[in-house]
Amino acid sequence: MKNKEILAIIPARGGSKGIPGKNMIELCGKPLIQFTIDAAKSSKILSKIILSSDDDKIINYCQNRGIDVPFKRPGEYSDDNAPMIDVVQHAINFLKENENYQPDYVALLQPTSPLRKAEHISEALEKLINSGADSVVSVVEVPHNYVPDSLMRVEDDKLYTVKDIDEKENLRQNKPKLFARNGPAVLVFTYDCILNKKSMYGDSIVPYLMEKSESVDIDSEEDIRMAEYFLKI
Repeated sequence: MKNKEILAIIPARGGSKGIPGKNMIELCGKPLIQFTIDAAKSSKILSKIILSSDDDKIINYCQNRGIDVPFKRPGEYSDDNAPMIDVVQHAINFLKENENYQPDYVALLQPTSPLRKAEHISEALEKLINSGADSVVSVVEVPHNYVPDSLMRVEDDKLYTVKDIDEKENLRQNKPKLFARNGPAVLVFTYDCILNKKSMYGDSIVPYLMEKSESVDIDSEEDIRMAEYFLKI
């Protein structure tokens, strides 16, 4: 990755309906966002790390820990309905227009993935560069009991299978192996993809597989307890 300019964006707004002040909640004795700061700064591969936030407390906290905060995120990109693509495009356009900065690759590092490590970031970026894909997204394998072959719906207080199932063939070993984005904890993509295709994923997407113990995405109190468990073992 020599001579490649890699920008990391940490998106951390102040509001959160599920867990108020989520990005600054204490997790094993330190704010949730600190885990992402540590991973980003330890990766040794990122050229520039910036914060995109609308919250003064988060901004001050990150600035005091050496994270660049080139702007305060506008309100239109800070509510519950603001798509992440808009947040990323705002950051990209701001840096291009105000700092004449254009990276080769971009890494989106969401603070809600405290178990993501520096090596995950580096490995995903290496995979992106070597593959020539538009993006690499971190995924976790879906448990067999959650794949479509196992799903059911409730209608008039009765259960129905979501898809037609052959009961003789509906064995665990016969079910398809599926994967889900784990946040994603790591999403890396080319600058060309976001600039010209207006997408963080593009047309060619390569998976980066992570373990379940690395894939907790903080969205509830239960997630907090699970993350603390994995951080302590």
